[in-house]
Amino acid sequence: MAAAAHRAAFLSDLHLGSGHCHAAELAEFLGRLRVRRLYLVGDIVDLWWLAQRRAVWGPAQQRAVDALHALARGGTELVYVPGNHDRPLRGFCGLALPRLCLRRRALHTLADGRRLLVTHGDDYDSLTQFGGFQERFGDWLYERILAGNRMTNRVRRRLGLRYWSLADFLKRRSGAAERYIQRFVQAGLDDARRRGLDGIVCGHIHRPALFEREGLVYANDGDWVESLSALVEDPTGRLLLLRHDGSELAALPARPAPPALVQAA
Repeated sequence: MAAAAHRAAFLSDLHLGSGHCHAAELAEFLGRLRVRRLYLVGDIVDLWWLAQRRAVWGPAQQRAVDALHALARGGTELVYVPGNHDRPLRGFCGLALPRLCLRRRALHTLADGRRLLVTHGDDYDSLTQFGGFQERFGDWLYERILAGNRMTNRVRRRLGLRYWSLADFLKRRSGAAERYIQRFVQAGLDDARRRGLDGIVCGHIHRPALFEREGLVYANDGDWVESLSALVEDPTGRLLLLRHDGSELAALPARPAPPALVQAA
């Protein structure tokens, strides 16, 4: 295998098979990706859509799958951590295949020694969601927003404009959505702290983010229905949050190495 540009990469919420997946952009990103280990952090194939016989599977979706196969053939190790939309695959967690293993959750050690929990994030739903009618209405509304997001960007492409997330724009103006996201962030950080780790990498909420809080790393790699983003680690342990075109959304430097001990003469 040729030298990889990235030590690790993290993608989640591809929702392949769903009409909301931006499969063409995903296939292009995967085609450019050179990485030693790729974590697929849940909701990779949208089995909910498949179960409802609403599957959308065209040439772009197949190109994305082919790009994953090409990465594996090229020597990239794939670690699949199923989410809530591909939950049935959790029954196979612990299975190891050539260049692919399935895990309920994973532990990733950065080049600088920091240890990060890798989990989809739906385990925190009981701590962050309201349930009942409010949640069902929110799910219904979100589906309509994603449909509007697709139509908006179809027009923008015809006008030669870059991708823009209508869904993210609307969510950032919703106080309830922002409060939910902050509860989710805190639940993830609390989980990492209880496990004695240095932070967390997750997905699930379709909100890319990369920062440190209370001495812990919070990294959400985003999704491929709204933000079209991914998280990567460079050979030094530096973390980068990238857009689908490779441009940088956020960065977190590697932890400085401890000063060398001066030996007594």
